[in-house]
Amino acid sequence: MSVVSREDFDALAGAVCSAARAGERSSLLLSAESSDFIRFNRAAVRQATHVEQAVATVALAQGRRRAESRVTLAGRRDADVAALRRELEALRAMLPHLTEDPWLLLPEAPQHSERHEAGTLPTEAQLVDAVTAAAAGLDFVGFYAGGPVVRAFADSLGTRHWHHVESFHFDWCLYHAADKAVKTAYAGVQWRDDEFARRVAEGAGQLALLARPPRMLPPGAYRAWFAPMAMAELLGELGWGGFGLKARRTGTSSLMRLAHRDAVLHPDFNLFEHTALGNAPGFTAEGFGRPGRVSLVERGLATGTLANARSAQEYGVPANGANAQESPESLSLLPGRIPAAQALATLGTGIWVSNLWYLNYSDRQACRMTGLTRFACLWVEDGQPVAPIGVMRFDDSFLRMFGEGLVGLGDRAELIAESGTYLERQLGSTSTPGALVEGWKLTL
Repeated sequence: MSVVSREDFDALAGAVCSAARAGERSSLLLSAESSDFIRFNRAAVRQATHVEQAVATVALAQGRRRAESRVTLAGRRDADVAALRRELEALRAMLPHLTEDPWLLLPEAPQHSERHEAGTLPTEAQLVDAVTAAAAGLDFVGFYAGGPVVRAFADSLGTRHWHHVESFHFDWCLYHAADKAVKTAYAGVQWRDDEFARRVAEGAGQLALLARPPRMLPPGAYRAWFAPMAMAELLGELGWGGFGLKARRTGTSSLMRLAHRDAVLHPDFNLFEHTALGNAPGFTAEGFGRPGRVSLVERGLATGTLANARSAQEYGVPANGANAQESPESLSLLPGRIPAAQALATLGTGIWVSNLWYLNYSDRQACRMTGLTRFACLWVEDGQPVAPIGVMRFDDSFLRMFGEGLVGLGDRAELIAESGTYLERQLGSTSTPGALVEGWKLTL
């Protein structure tokens, strides 16, 4: 597997950064990957693809004007240097015609960071053998993406950031029939055949339950255990406009009631943007370094926001490494005290929620969410799974669910990697335990 080397990036960065004239700031942002993509159907390879790509964003700023352009690199150093220099000249010609940007903010001093994490990833042959062995006789449908990913930044001020991580993500379903399936995922930087086989076997153990007639539940309030993948869906929805400084200052955040202390979450609810824990780079597209951890909620109380450079400039506060959308990329909910191995027993009688989908806000100001149950969501009696439930829609406030409704959190967090591959592999993740909630409201 090949990807843009540190030496190649330094050469490209040198060409861009040395070309800045007096009063100018030039910068280069690199996004590159060398990825294997493999689709499986009935535990056999349906499609196998390898993608190598590198895209550079070259930018030029002068005063309060800034312009940028994206260039797909060819992988030939001389040609790429020439292409970047041409783009830089085009940007220089464009700058005088741009209006000044009052919220433009760039680092005032050089910053540096470096992360190089070599993973142990399966070869294509090893992956196929692992699937063949673990999923023999199962209707296994899955998608694997893995390989090294690079994010890097340099500017004429002297800032240098390098981020190289070799990681994988594998999503799969074990189908019983029609829409009845068990969904599982495995992600990380160290692949282990035995761990993959364990997860497949764990999912296969639920297939017999899916063969039973579904339990049709009437609308009402239920005790529910949310598995980590379901929690990741809820927290992901919360991250859509919930934590951004701009959203808070304009009153559009879904957590305004929490911010104003009109509502509080359970004292065991502690939430952070934890860059040091995830795979996202430790710097922004403008070259600002990210702190290892930003507090968002502690002991159920709102404590902070995600502030990007533009919002920081507009509202006169320090930037803390947020992206352009001010959405989390490495969200981490701290574990609680319910032993994960005793989750079913602690649930007692209620719903085991494995997955949710089609989430949206039904009332953003009240932080009220709606969505559907998906895959192997089960009815549990006296700590024993009894039957799958029919697809149900929920409509409930996150503030209620994880405030007065939260019974407790699991004692083990699971890292749920973002599986998106649109344009490029995504590096976001959510670390979360499971959660036991009382009075979860199903509407139909």
